[in-house]
This record gives sequence, structure tokens and C-alpha cells, in this order.
Amino acid sequence: MPGRVEGKVALVTGGGSGIGRAISIALAAEGATVVTTDIDGTAATATAALIEASGGTATAIAQDVTSEPGWEDAVETALSAHGKLDVLVNNAGIYIISALSETTLDDWNRLMAVNVTGVFLGMKHGSAPMVAAGGGSIINMSSIAARMGAPDHTLYGASKGAVCVMTKDVALELAAAKVRVNSIHPSFVNTAMARYGAAAAGASVEELGAVYPLGRIGEPEDVAAAALFLASDESSYITGSELIVDGGVDAGFASLT
Repeated sequence: MPGRVEGKVALVTGGGSGIGRAISIALAAEGATVVTTDIDGTAATATAALIEASGGTATAIAQDVTSEPGWEDAVETALSAHGKLDVLVNNAGIYIISALSETTLDDWNRLMAVNVTGVFLGMKHGSAPMVAAGGGSIINMSSIAARMGAPDHTLYGASKGAVCVMTKDVALELAAAKVRVNSIHPSFVNTAMARYGAAAAGASVEELGAVYPLGRIGEPEDVAAAALFLASDESSYITGSELIVDGGVDAGFASLT
């Protein structure tokens, strides 16, 4: 049987580890040709090698998502190598936990450059070939932090809130061209980024998971499954939406009594 994204070409940023790697692998396993990018080119190459070893097709690129020329090069690489771009996953991001009084302007600018400017540039340059081809899917990685507050998360929450609203704006702008734009909102996922967040809270990822309604934090593959759905034609009537992948936290925390 054909895969769920058979014949599609997908570009995934932050593909060298964690959620980005899981998304790259999931898309390739369902038939997509994947261009996986990362600020760490060696990590991107390792992801591409995993895909190729499993019989998939992948290209690796070292990419700084804050650079407009870098985005132009990444999209051009996809088009030159594979002739089109059907799916863009703006996954690259960084996470800074800091009390407001201790947060520097440099911290703010650095995080916004990756988490917000990187998504803006991705949508700007990634959407162009999709519009020309008459359709495509853009998937932006937001967070549950766009929907609920948390102490010491001013930077991160602001950036992910921006991604959420930008997604809706661009979804409306590109709807007539049949380019769908949606956001995914994970809670803590078992990655190095989440372990950093758990340590800052003085807890383990297992302890954090205990207060989730489903009893655990997420795994990268949980988010990859959501991205695969939004990349596929199964979601052809969905745009401007928030897909929450959080073990139920958006509804509330589990009772520990």
C-alpha cells in the first residue's frame, strides 16, 4: 500500500534530534522524501542516515533558521534535488527558562530570532513553491505554553504565542492557494529540552508526567504522529488550527489524591 505521504517532499527544521528527528523519520517511513535541516549539520546527517538505512530517501542540510539566505538556500536545495516542496515543518526552537528580573535583552532577542523569526522566514520562503504548485502543508511547532502561563516562561510563552497567531494569519492568507497552515502544541516531551525544563523545576520527567491526565509526558513519536497527520491529505480540510498533543494538560492536571 502507498504510504500516507507517498511522493511528497518535506523539509523539516531542527531535524537533528528530538521531535524533529522523529518527524523526519515518520514522514520518510510513510513515503515522503525528507530534507532534514539543523544548526548542527552532523546531527542532520545522522538523521538522514537513519532514514536511508531504513530504505527511505533523505537529504541533510546545515541550516541556521534565523538567516534569510539560509532559508533561501534550504528551499532551493529541496527544489533542485527533488523538484518541489509539499510539506514544511517549522520545528527548530530553543528553550530559555528565566525569571523576568533576570532575563536579558540578549536572551529575548536570541530566543525570538529562532522561535519566531525562524518560523516567519520559513513560511515566507517555504510557501512560495507551494503557492506556485497549487497547494501544500505548513506545520509550525508551537507549544502548550501558548495556551497557559507558567512562572519563568515569559520568553518561551511569548514566542510560542506568536507562532500560534502567525499560523492563523498565514492560514487565512494562503487558503485560496490551497496551502494549509496549522500549529502543533505539545506539552513536555521526553527530549533534552524537556529534561532541562524538569531540572529547572526540581523534578524528573517521570514526576512531571505523574500530574498529566494520561500519566506520562509525551514522546517525540507522539508529536511526529500529529505532524504526519497534518502533512497528509487526511487533514485536507484543516487549516488555521491548533493540534494539542499534551496528554490532557490543556484540560487540567490530574488529581494526585
